[in-house]
Amino acid sequence: MPVMERSAGRVAALVRLVAALLLLNVSLTFSNIWPTLGISLNADLSLEAAVCVLALLAARRWWHGPSVVALRWLAGLWCLLVVGRYAEVTVTSLYGRNISLYWDLQHVPSVGAMFAVVADPWIKAGVVLGLVGGLASLYLGARWALGVVASVTRQPPARPVLGTVAVAVLGLSLAQSLGARVPSGVRVADPVAAAYARELGELAYELSGAGVRDLGPPPVLRSDLTRLGGADVFVIFLESYGAVAWRRPEMAGPLVPAMARLQEDIAETGRSVASAFVESTTFGGESWLAHVSLLSGTEIRDPATNVRLMAQERDTMVKLFGRGGYRTVAIMPGMLVAWPEGAFYGFDEIYDHERLGYRGPQFGWWDINDQYALARVDALEIEPPREQPAFVFFTTLSTHAPFVPAPPYQADWTRVLTTNPYDADALDRAWSAWPDWTNLGPSYVEALEYAFHNVGGYLRLRADRDLVMVLVGDHQPPALVSGAGASWDVPVHVIANRPEVLDRLTRHHQFTDTLQPGDQAVARMDTLLPILLDAFGDGGGP
Repeated sequence: MPVMERSAGRVAALVRLVAALLLLNVSLTFSNIWPTLGISLNADLSLEAAVCVLALLAARRWWHGPSVVALRWLAGLWCLLVVGRYAEVTVTSLYGRNISLYWDLQHVPSVGAMFAVVADPWIKAGVVLGLVGGLASLYLGARWALGVVASVTRQPPARPVLGTVAVAVLGLSLAQSLGARVPSGVRVADPVAAAYARELGELAYELSGAGVRDLGPPPVLRSDLTRLGGADVFVIFLESYGAVAWRRPEMAGPLVPAMARLQEDIAETGRSVASAFVESTTFGGESWLAHVSLLSGTEIRDPATNVRLMAQERDTMVKLFGRGGYRTVAIMPGMLVAWPEGAFYGFDEIYDHERLGYRGPQFGWWDINDQYALARVDALEIEPPREQPAFVFFTTLSTHAPFVPAPPYQADWTRVLTTNPYDADALDRAWSAWPDWTNLGPSYVEALEYAFHNVGGYLRLRADRDLVMVLVGDHQPPALVSGAGASWDVPVHVIANRPEVLDRLTRHHQFTDTLQPGDQAVARMDTLLPILLDAFGDGGGP
């Protein structure tokens, strides 16, 4: 019996060790299940787990440890690595871009509040309990696994085996990084510590002042705007309007009726359209990077570069129109606080959330819907007689993820400005829509249908006015809608009753003469600015 008991004890100890090592390994090698927030396990190996085993062996040999306190700290550090791994693979999979902890964490409270508003109360409660329970379970699991491995390091026969396995993983990682041939099916996952190191490097880069020096000289913006002939100009960024609306069949097919109606709205108001794809400087979010790239003519792909740009005096599209005699107006319905960036751009007037004064029903996270914002500024800036033409920059909200509930379109634009803008049945239908987080495609289509209806309705509302409208997507929708490996391309449409403007785009800049963009992007978001200025008048051009 003693022999059998010892044998059973060794088997149990071996099972605990294997389980502990597997837990440490998979906690830093899991991948995302697209298009969800879930994870899947795989057979990858963890470099950090191997380094941890070697550290525990070293602590046992030279310091007779680790101590209980040290294991607690190590478990806390392990939780930090696991959270970092989850954030890295989830953001990369769903948003199509790398995470930037320094900048992205600043937006976690507002993004979390947004999804909290549109989520079911039971789901919100479940998420909170899940986060608390998950973090506690994560810590307890890491503490248990590290304790098991640490206890095994007390046994001399086990040390060489653990050390050999850990060194082998380190060797595979080195060989993999050098491009050497490794056994088929064996892969070491990207270390989470490298992501944290990258963030610290970016912080040091900014603090050193190198970022400002690397921004480069400003572009020279020129155009006499003569081809506009004093027409009002609208530059409207359609939130999340990406190439998938034209290229992905499950989006493009259902949108055909909305596109056809918009084409009729354009033609029946005596206007024509020129279209193209351009490459945005952001993907799945951070819309302001696209905004600043177009308005400044400078390629801005990250918040750090955006901050550097805002600290300088530079010419912008807004300032150019101001010099050309235009009254420059920004419609920023999502701006809840002061917007000092408006001074950088050079706007004469900024209609933010407070200035717009919305008192109607709320839809999801957003108080103000796009039709109201456009109708309100139209009533204040466009409809009244005035001497100056208007340059209007409008960043829309209603097509922001999770896309529903989408507001009803109101054919009576004057009623939109009242406190009772919709009939009860239309309002009930809109409010009854809830996002399906595993399939946001139908919600995305519904939101774009609303956006196109707004644009077409406004063209009809101001059918008697001479205006040039530039519609451009700020970025593709998140990857959970656009799909894995989607391009960064977005559509741009220029709608006008001035043939000389549209002809310049189609003959010199590869735009199509229909609502359908071409096959390939003709420019980047920042290089779209000189193209537009060239179409608007002499002196511009790439």
